[in-house]
Amino acid sequence: MSAQKYKVQNTDNIVATGYVSSPDKGLMIIVGFLSVIGIMMILSAGASKCAAYGANPGSFAMKQLFWFIMGLFAMGWFAKYNYKNLIKYAVPFAWIVVFFLILIDFTSLGVTVNGAKRWLAIGPIQFQPSEMTKPAVALLLACAFSQDSFLFDKEKIKRYFLPIVVMVLLTAMQPNLSMVIIMGLVSLIVYITAGGSIKMLLTLATAAVTVLAFKIKPYQMNRIKVWLDPEVDPYGGGYNIIQSLLAFVSGGFWGVGFGASRQKLEWLPEAHTDFIYAVIGEEWGFMGCIAIIWLFLWFLYRGINIAVSCKDMFGKLLATGLTFSIGSQAFINMSVASSFIPATGVPMPFISYGGTSLFVTMCMIGILLNISKIRIMRTQDV
Repeated sequence: MSAQKYKVQNTDNIVATGYVSSPDKGLMIIVGFLSVIGIMMILSAGASKCAAYGANPGSFAMKQLFWFIMGLFAMGWFAKYNYKNLIKYAVPFAWIVVFFLILIDFTSLGVTVNGAKRWLAIGPIQFQPSEMTKPAVALLLACAFSQDSFLFDKEKIKRYFLPIVVMVLLTAMQPNLSMVIIMGLVSLIVYITAGGSIKMLLTLATAAVTVLAFKIKPYQMNRIKVWLDPEVDPYGGGYNIIQSLLAFVSGGFWGVGFGASRQKLEWLPEAHTDFIYAVIGEEWGFMGCIAIIWLFLWFLYRGINIAVSCKDMFGKLLATGLTFSIGSQAFINMSVASSFIPATGVPMPFISYGGTSLFVTMCMIGILLNISKIRIMRTQDV
């Protein structure tokens, strides 16, 4: 294990020698594999759509490559920036995200795509602020529970929990239920990691499910019905999932070959974003799907290992929150494409087309890499 060495001497003639290890190489390898696969699959899945719009067939892939390069710079910066310094920026960053979400929901700057108002357009720049809720929530929860797991503290509620609640409500208005679910799952996992009460957790989960049951909208109920039986609406709500399942069936065990998918041509909507896993299933087959699952399981293992190895509670909780934000999003995307859960629009990290998603995810990876640097401090008198 390579390490950087430094010395600090105070006024009492005590020298502290610090050792900082290199960042987690396994995590960097996973990110490299997933990102390359993502650019390849976007080139394959998005070419026909680009051509239909009269654009260069590789334009989606080139844009994704651009954001990957920008993400690499951001990842490198965060990998060198001491994660403990993020504590002072957690609350301001969260309220900036809230401000962006308000602009989407209540101003003309919000852009509606496929019935969901999730994008913010400021001049030529268009991005999805809900992606920023993932690091924001992880930071807030790590700050809130770094000392104890007590929930009903006035200062915690006002400083940390209030912006989370506001983000959840504004994200639900878009509507973006998948991101709300991710925020909820991450909150529960971080709370448990901090030593939270299982009894309290079950009580809150029951209350949340009850509220959601009464707040469910007709289109969401229709999604559940279609999920149970896509044939009840084969040309409407069930169309996407039927075409997705056909892609998996067509791929068989080894797949039809890279670039040879037929479903992506005219039948599978959003083949380069929400349903890119189905294209992987058709072109790379069952083994390709297993490879993607294995990479994300390996990612979860490396992230959990970073959290366990971290010596301070803030870093431990932050690593847990970031890891499960990315991991849960990946498995939700795969579960939707393979009809394990009802359809909900969420991109697959690193692989689905989307500049905001890729850039924010790379920033989160940079923070994880910084937490993975084991810091050892030894002192001696001089």
